[in-house]
Amino acid sequence: MAVANFRFYEELNDFLPPRRRKCAIACVCASGATVKHAIESLGVPHTEVELILANSESVDFSYVVQDGDRISVYPVFEALDVTPVLKVRAEPLRRPRFIADAQLRGLAKYLRMLGFDTLYENGYTDAQVARISADEQRIVVTRDRALLMHKLISHGCYVRATRPRQQLEEIVSRLDLYRAIKPFSRCLRCNRELEPVAKEAIRDRLPPGSTPFYRRFWICDRCDRIYWEGSHWRRMEQIIGDLVRRSNGASSP
Repeated sequence: MAVANFRFYEELNDFLPPRRRKCAIACVCASGATVKHAIESLGVPHTEVELILANSESVDFSYVVQDGDRISVYPVFEALDVTPVLKVRAEPLRRPRFIADAQLRGLAKYLRMLGFDTLYENGYTDAQVARISADEQRIVVTRDRALLMHKLISHGCYVRATRPRQQLEEIVSRLDLYRAIKPFSRCLRCNRELEPVAKEAIRDRLPPGSTPFYRRFWICDRCDRIYWEGSHWRRMEQIIGDLVRRSNGASSP
């Protein structure tokens, strides 16, 4: 048995009961317990963690907790490059390919709107989400804390917001995805990359009276859905514009 003091920083405290936030927590660990097991036993999913310091030394999840250890646990860093001391995972958390669980259909659609490769199926089980995430190196986005504790999942984000628009803003800001946005490049329905298509090739499929007003069209070669710069497109442009303005404001002195 080992007794170690844990201290969680920034938003990791959201996973703790109020009396344990922003203070040292004495944790009794079984002999041979890893720091990953100890962190999750306290309620924090391992996917939310990017840096662990044991007695001021960076360690990975397999580190065995020792009696008297002082362990500091940090979330994803936005403005600070910690790669030289990062030992939790071989690669940074921020790889913009996603899989969304069944609760986040709206967020999945918004992420696709921004051009991010995002898988979503209403019928996915937790085991399927975990397996796909591991096989395809996708970040799991979910509001299910228990799912993020699945042993197969190494990259994940717990989504705090409840509305899709706010969820999108949270993920883009937290993972600093602004420069990776490629709007209107993916099908909102099936996630396939879109291809340009000539108006003449799809003229008979367009709404009556719309052809004189639009010049550019795209098609999904998987589900055959057609996209053009109509009112829905302009609403999405507004959402993207709001994100960009927020990004510019955050980067201003």
